[in-house]
Amino acid sequence: MPTDAQILATLDAAFGDCPRPEHFTDYRHCCECAEHDETLRSRDRETLRHADVGNAGWDPLCFCSAEGIAYYLPALARFALEEPTPELDWYGWQLVFHLYYGAADNRLLLHCDAAQRQAVAALLAHLVDTRAELLELDVDDVLRAYEIWSGITNAH
Repeated sequence: MPTDAQILATLDAAFGDCPRPEHFTDYRHCCECAEHDETLRSRDRETLRHADVGNAGWDPLCFCSAEGIAYYLPALARFALEEPTPELDWYGWQLVFHLYYGAADNRLLLHCDAAQRQAVAALLAHLVDTRAELLELDVDDVLRAYEIWSGITNAH
């Protein structure tokens, strides 16, 4: 079983060359999109904080392009592998939401190449193997996400 560091290194290798978008959202759409875009534009992979994206009710990634999520994926994986804190919920569930939303039509899935898909599948498998107590009772979304990212289903 790979370590957290090995999983993060795999994601860094797969996503490290993803360019930083000039804008992350459709910032002209509304004030909320503009605010989320500004938050994401003010950070990079090293300075993005769990607190920037860790509130499911105010999550800039819900409005983010696939290119923007791909750019930030190594940082998001790091948050998912961190221990939960009393101030913020465990990020793994939020990441799974972003990786599974839309199922086979997930915007990030459709954007990624085969190596990136394999790296995300490895992360999802690692979460199941090492974070079972945090996944609690409902692992269905994680397993479904793993299926589409690993190519087990004919979803894409």
